[in-house]
Amino acid sequence: MTPTLVRNQPYAGAPAPADAGSRARDWAEIQERMLAPLHEAVYDRMEVGAATRMLALGCGSGLAMLVAAARGAHVTGVDSDRERLALARTRLLPGADGDVTPAHSPHPAGGRARLMEDGSPAPSAADGAPYNLITVFEPIGCAAGDSEGLVPALRSAVPLAVRGASVVLTGWGPPERCATADVLRVAARLADSARPPRTEPGRWRPTLRDDLEDVAARAGLRPDGSGRVSCPFGYANVGSAVRGLLSTGLFDAAVRATDRSQVEKEVAEALHPHRRPDGTVWMPNVFRYLVCVT
Repeated sequence: MTPTLVRNQPYAGAPAPADAGSRARDWAEIQERMLAPLHEAVYDRMEVGAATRMLALGCGSGLAMLVAAARGAHVTGVDSDRERLALARTRLLPGADGDVTPAHSPHPAGGRARLMEDGSPAPSAADGAPYNLITVFEPIGCAAGDSEGLVPALRSAVPLAVRGASVVLTGWGPPERCATADVLRVAARLADSARPPRTEPGRWRPTLRDDLEDVAARAGLRPDGSGRVSCPFGYANVGSAVRGLLSTGLFDAAVRATDRSQVEKEVAEALHPHRRPDGTVWMPNVFRYLVCVT
């Protein structure tokens, strides 16, 4: 299993990079791997292998796709973030030429991979057959409106899958089971510091018990089981933790309401209770997944 503790991340005390490319790299190099236990647990339960034709919605920089392809699955990833897609292309399609949208390539373990920009047609899996698994590994439930775009995306994706295909939704677990929730509350407090308080989509909010079930119902999916997975967030130091957390987008409303330097400072302060004697940061968390059937 991919380790969750990120080591040797540089930190010089300067503000974290704010441009899109640096933010995408922070996600890929620091934060994305924190969800590796969730990817593995879902793939074990769904028996992902050579017979799997997977469509990954919100595929990010491609770590979950890489794991599935290593198991022999044929994978197609869709995302609206071009910077993350470019990183996914580097991981999954080394040496491929051209834009990420049409690219597809065999994986050494036997699977095939394809990357699509959000909005591009994806009529079939990389081997030409309909999908039999749709995954959403970008967890919902920690930001207002974070599922609004997901419902129409699922409705568009379901007709591309075989009847009875599995759809896996993921979300944050209960706040009392997620140590990171204490740090994320900084985002809500800073967003509320604006006058008038900002309530736009993206503002942090506590996870609700039925977040995933609500999305499934609105997308016309039938729940067929669920699970919880421990995903501790481990960082080499406070600086790495700040960069990783800000790459999630959960602090964007706070940055807009104040400024990035203030957000970085207050997030760093909120992380101090989670520092260990060796300077690393460790926050136990629980994430949920919901298995649905089309």
